[in-house]
Amino acid sequence: MGFVRFSVSLVAIIGLMAATIAGATIWLLLTDPVTVAESVNQGQVSPLVTQLASVLYSALKGLLKYL
Repeated sequence: MGFVRFSVSLVAIIGLMAATIAGATIWLLLTDPVTVAESVNQGQVSPLVTQLASVLYSALKGLLKYL
């Protein structure tokens, strides 16, 4: 029974992380399409990852501000 709980928790955590990253990517695509287009065009992921980290950080900062 312990393994089933652990696997369900692990799947839930991975699902939440994937949903968060997907939401941040969509938000970045809508708010800063030039960075996304340049990253895709050049084949470099570092500008995209930097912007994603920035978006996630500002969202987390805004959520913690309310707490």
